Amino acid sequence: MKNKITYLLAFVLFLTSCQSVRVAVDYDKSAQFKSFKTFGFLKEGIDRAEINDLDKRRILRSIETVLIEKGFTMSETPDLIVNFFTKERQQVNIYNNNRFNYFGGMGYGWGPFMGSQVNVSNSQQGTLFIDIIETNNKELIWQGVGKGSLTASVNKKEELIHSFVTSILENYPPEIKTKP
Repeated sequence: MKNKITYLLAFVLFLTSCQSVRVAVDYDKSAQFKSFKTFGFLKEGIDRAEINDLDKRRILRSIETVLIEKGFTMSETPDLIVNFFTKERQQVNIYNNNRFNYFGGMGYGWGPFMGSQVNVSNSQQGTLFIDIIETNNKELIWQGVGKGSLTASVNKKEELIHSFVTSILENYPPEIKTKP
């Protein structure tokens, strides 16, 4: 019984780790992040994103929601310009499970002593880049990148996209410690 609980726990941990978004962030340490209060979107950049318009709108709404929750205001004359782009790739996983036959050559369809079972699975892996550009000098001051699985039903797509955006923007603006 204890082994079954251990395997079940390991399986649940494996599933939740597969659903997570891996995030990396880079930023300009000299940028005055505390002085920025408003944002807008870079229409030309977003129009070039190679995803469908429904997903573009989902990403835009999610970024807007997260930034407003952080105290920023959407503006026609913003302090910051937000852009995003995406990458997508098909991932094929092949698992070869070798099995030893304890029945001394009985086989059970896998051969006399050794056998293997091959499992193949496909998944879509996506990367979302969110760029934050200072409006005055048109320089990139912050970039967040999230990578993870895109496997979701149509009903869960908005939730998946919001998970990506929330994970990426979690540490925006960065807390820069000043020297005493």
